[in-house]
This record gives sequence, C-alpha cells and structure tokens, in this order.
Amino acid sequence: MKAMIFAAGRGERMRPLTDDCPKPLLKVRGRPLITWHVLNLVRAGITEI
Repeated sequence: MKAMIFAAGRGERMRPLTDDCPKPLLKVRGRPLITWHVLNLVRAGITEI
C-alpha cells in the first residue's frame, strides 16, 4: 500500500518554534515530527511513502 505525507506550509501557528526550523523537522520526544509520521505509516503496513 502507498501513502503520501503532506508536509507543506509555513507552520505559522507554531511560531516562534518554526522561525528557524521547518515544522516537519521540529523535535517531539527526541525525534523530528516527520519521523513519527513515517513510523506510524510503517506500523500500519504502508510499504511505499
């Protein structure tokens, strides 16, 4: 199964955190947000991202 991660946008509602770092790269519990999305997709059986 395939999935697409939409990670566009400026993250304006997360300022000042996104002033220097794009929202997908903000760390949550030691990992970038995008990593959490990828891990959850893999756990759900997604084979192509």
